[in-house]
Order: sequence, then structure tokens, then C-alpha cells
Amino acid sequence: MNNPTTHPAETRKAFLLLPVLMASLLLLTACAGTDAMDDAAATPSTTTSTSSASDGAGDGSDIIAADVPPIADPDPGTEGDLELNVGDRVFFATDSSELNEQSQITLQRQSEWLLRYPDIHVRIEGHADERGTREYNLGLGQRRANQTREYLISLGINANRLSTISYGKERPLALCSNENCWKQNRRAVTTVVAPGS
Repeated sequence: MNNPTTHPAETRKAFLLLPVLMASLLLLTACAGTDAMDDAAATPSTTTSTSSASDGAGDGSDIIAADVPPIADPDPGTEGDLELNVGDRVFFATDSSELNEQSQITLQRQSEWLLRYPDIHVRIEGHADERGTREYNLGLGQRRANQTREYLISLGINANRLSTISYGKERPLALCSNENCWKQNRRAVTTVVAPGS
């Protein structure tokens, strides 16, 4: 009588293929959910916008904060405190280093925080989206960092506590080629550094 059993080599192949299939399924599921999360993050429910594409849409004013994992009760005066309780980044329109109203509000909160912790020094990182040449985006990122620095100085922060650097398009926050990603990448980020860094 014939026994319809599977050959041991075929069984091993099936078991080796199973984790690959599971990982592929998990990856596809994660990627499918990313677009919905990006759309939700890019259009916060607490912000209403009446702008159209011709009057400044995409200037970053609709971005309040990036998708960053929450920090559990950061210590006062730390980078986590700045990021979670104050806001460590501001956003810009395409090809612009002008600070919009939301960015100015964020920088006012940063200046209050910096005045509360006078021993803290920060570095302002200028970033750009992927469009344009490397050289152009390095220059644009530097203009964004400088504009942010100058605004903080105008609010009473000692210039010696503020340094700048441009990363241009080299360190994107969001990786895709559409406006939802580009507007997250057009930013200046304030990071805590050791004095003299």
C-alpha cells in the first residue's frame, strides 16, 4: 500500500520557507499601514488650514511635531525635555528660510526654556528636502539654521550658546518622494550639546 508521506527534504524546505513568507507578510502589512500613519501625522486634527496650493500650502505651518517615539518623563533641562515639552524643530516652505508664525511660537518656547537653563548650549541643524543639488541644499539648510539662530538671539539668548550646522538633504526625517515627506524634511532642529561643541 502506498503511503502518501512527504519527503523529509521537502518538509525542511517548507519549514525554511515559512519564516521568509511570514517576514514578507509582516513587512507588507507594516508598509501598508505607513501611508495612513504618514497622512494622519501630516494633517494633525488640532490644526485647521484654509490655505490652498497657491497661498503657502506646504510651508510647514501644518506640521506641529514629527512622529517621534514618546520619551517617558524626561529629566528637566535635557534634550528629551526640550523635544517633548517645548518642541525641538521648526518647519519651512519650499526654497525658504523664512520663519512662519508656528515656527516663531516654537522658538519663543525654546528661548524661554534656554533662559530657564542658562548653562545649556544647543546646536541648530538645518535640513532640506531631497529636491535640488547637494550644494544648494547644504546652503539652504545653513540659511535655515542661521535664521533660527538669529531669531533666538533676538529673543535674548546669548549667541555663544548657539551653534549651527547644515545637513542639507543628507539626513531626511521622512523617506518618500512626495509633499508629505518633503515638508517634514524642510526643518531646523535644536539639539542639546556640550559647551564648546
